[in-house]
Amino acid sequence: MNNDDFRQWSRRAADWGADYRNTLRGRPVRPRVKPGDILGSIEASPPEAAEPMDAIFADFEQKIVPGMTHWQHPRFFAYFPANAAPVSVVAEYLVSAMAAQCMLWQTSPAATELETRTVDWMRQALGLPDGFSGVIQDSASSATLAAVLTMRERALNWQGNKKGLAGQPRLRIYSSDQVHTSIDRAIWVSGIGEDNLVRIPVAGRFRTMDTAALEAAIVADRQAGMLPAGIVACVGGTSTGGTDDITGVAAVAERHGLYLHVDAAWAGSAMICPEYRHFWAGVEKADSIVFNPHKWLGAQFDCSIQFLRDPESHVKTLAIKPDYLKTHGHDGIINYSEWSVPLGRRFRALKLWFLLRAHGLENLRNMIRNHVAWSESLAARLAMEPDFEIVSEPMLSLFSFRHLAASSGVDPDEHNLRLVNAINDDGRIYLTQTRVDGRVAIRFQAGQFETTAADVDAAFDVVTEIARGLA
Repeated sequence: MNNDDFRQWSRRAADWGADYRNTLRGRPVRPRVKPGDILGSIEASPPEAAEPMDAIFADFEQKIVPGMTHWQHPRFFAYFPANAAPVSVVAEYLVSAMAAQCMLWQTSPAATELETRTVDWMRQALGLPDGFSGVIQDSASSATLAAVLTMRERALNWQGNKKGLAGQPRLRIYSSDQVHTSIDRAIWVSGIGEDNLVRIPVAGRFRTMDTAALEAAIVADRQAGMLPAGIVACVGGTSTGGTDDITGVAAVAERHGLYLHVDAAWAGSAMICPEYRHFWAGVEKADSIVFNPHKWLGAQFDCSIQFLRDPESHVKTLAIKPDYLKTHGHDGIINYSEWSVPLGRRFRALKLWFLLRAHGLENLRNMIRNHVAWSESLAARLAMEPDFEIVSEPMLSLFSFRHLAASSGVDPDEHNLRLVNAINDDGRIYLTQTRVDGRVAIRFQAGQFETTAADVDAAFDVVTEIARGLA
């Protein structure tokens, strides 16, 4: 591809992207395909000769797009959003065109220094105190792994990376069962082991970790010769929005000298609105916090910010400095590859900088406030219907519900799984299921960047229509 072709096809791709966004409402949110349909349409062997771009682009439109789930669809109410505001997409075009490897300050000074500035902008926007610095990770999974590794090293007096875990005391990490499965994976990858992730009981509307039980578990483990290392607290868990008492958990962590990581991957974005910050009161006591601007704020995936109260411990855990990665002749610079598990780093700060400048915090706040209000309104409408029950009350814009089968002989779990599958096969909206206290419930969350009140109203119509059709 020469430069003229590159210009032509770049314009074609940009036009396609704009047309795609403009036609999303007319598409089913989830594709109507069966496993293997796409695989069977793609040649089994790679081409020996070059193919024309016209043919490649046509295959993209005819074979790939019909098999895509449309995460930018305004009626995507499943999982959590993975927003890509158009201005963020434009920034990603530029990042892709430059294709910089931003692992060190010297490999792209502007990328490093813009990351420092935009992370601090977000610190201010969330109301975090001056002492926090941070880094843009690819996802909350990587941020959590980095936090767990730091817990491990701090507890072992920085000997885990050097000597391994053999012969060391059994390390213990504490969380509720509401945390994301990325915590489980971090425990596996760090070598701590699944059996040493201690699940603390929860209670109340927001399934909050019992701090008395947490403290008792820590004391019991110490008496048994084990080594408590850290706590992972949750603000806005994936299943139902489970949210811990951060003030209470932080007090336990401080009393026992444990590292505290707060996972606010989804809900953290809402903290740009001061009226929601009570959900994470006490967060300034955390050692690290993760939230994902690529979920609710509109920064295209991947863009996850990890805030750190003591970056020195974090860097001490992760930094490797061979001579070929040193920046000579400069003191006090930041090399963000020393703050991350991967060495390679994309220029993630640019899309966040474009986004914050193009929308401004107040427009982003209004979007989040609307999503919360519309979700609460939908939950209230469903609660008024005699054949529906609200299983978990709204936590910001997330709640769960269940349809009551007309016949007493129908298994309620099977009925609600049939319902969520029928809703998604219908294609007008997209929802996912969860389990609450062992029983199936259907999740709803509003968070897509271009969702309107009418889209949420449409969700009510679709859910009630299909549920009663099944009944």
